[in-house]
Amino acid sequence: QVQLVESGGGLAQPGGSLRLSCTASRNIFSLYAMGWYRQTPGKERELVATLALLNSGPVTIYPDSVKGRFTISADNAKNTVFLQMDNLKPEDAAVYFCNTKTATIPWGQGTQVSVSP
Repeated sequence: QVQLVESGGGLAQPGGSLRLSCTASRNIFSLYAMGWYRQTPGKERELVATLALLNSGPVTIYPDSVKGRFTISADNAKNTVFLQMDNLKPEDAAVYFCNTKTATIPWGQGTQVSVSP
C-alpha cells in the first residue's frame, strides 16, 4: 500500500512563501494525476492544485483562490510532489495534504500551514 508523507509546513507572514513536499513510498506520479488539498476545521477538504504528467507535457490546474500564487511540481526520481506557495494570505492557513486527484490513496497526516503577521 502506498504511503504519503507531507512536510514543509510552518508559520509564514502574509505575503510570504512556503514550499511543501509530499513523498510517496513508491512512484505513482507517472500513473496518476496528483493533487494538493487543504482542510480547515469544520470544512471539507479542498483541492488546490492538480498535476498530470502527460506524454505531451505536464498539465496543472488551480482554482481561482490560489491561481498565480501556488505552483505544483514533481520530481519523479524522488517520488516527490511539491507545492510552492507564494504571496500567502491568512485564508491559506490549513492542513495541507497530497493525494491522487481522485483521492485513491490513504491520507497522510498532512502538514500544517499557518499565516499570521
